[in-house]
Amino acid sequence: MDTSLDLPSTMPGAAPSSHAVGRKAVISREDIIAAALKLVGPHRSVSSLSLREVAREAGIAPNSFYRQFRDMDELAVALIDRAGRSLRQIIGEARHRATAEQSVVAGSIHAFMEQLRSDDKLLHILLCEGTVGSDAYKQAVERELRFFEDELRLDLIRLAAANQTGLFEPALTAKAITRLVFTMGASAMDMPPDKQDELTAQLVTMVRMIIVGTQSLAAMQAKPAA
Repeated sequence: MDTSLDLPSTMPGAAPSSHAVGRKAVISREDIIAAALKLVGPHRSVSSLSLREVAREAGIAPNSFYRQFRDMDELAVALIDRAGRSLRQIIGEARHRATAEQSVVAGSIHAFMEQLRSDDKLLHILLCEGTVGSDAYKQAVERELRFFEDELRLDLIRLAAANQTGLFEPALTAKAITRLVFTMGASAMDMPPDKQDELTAQLVTMVRMIIVGTQSLAAMQAKPAA
């Protein structure tokens, strides 16, 4: 990963380059995050960015980067954390608008896939960085997935109580659903829209199968021994 500092680009007494003139005197964390977001996308992960490249996009000298971030790993973790918060808010709002169990499943998955279709770079970061880059990236993505799982676990418990359907191993059920959706979502990034629609319908069915399974296991567990 490129963490080298800029070398002077002009000789003493020479006019400064146009790039140097355009550099910002003051830079914030938000400026650097915004610059990194401009560079990433479905086919460009955070792990492929160099410090020099981000600094150039932000209009700063590379050594100015260190005033806000320790290194590229810290920047990547900040992006992953932001991606997780953004998506949790979107999906959380979709879940809380729903009342019935089936609409919670469908609403959450449709909200997820709509973000994928909208070319949401934050979602792309969350889907890609768990399999590439440093251990810090992977740990950050894992932490965000656990946040999703815990919020879903609480919603599943709430719905099971309201509908009196029973729930077997709420944490494991939430993990199965979360990991399935994120894995399938990662594979959907390069799909054409019609294939994404097909995948969305399949995901809704698969998640409902998991929920029916957990309800059946809960019912079996509740049966008195013969």
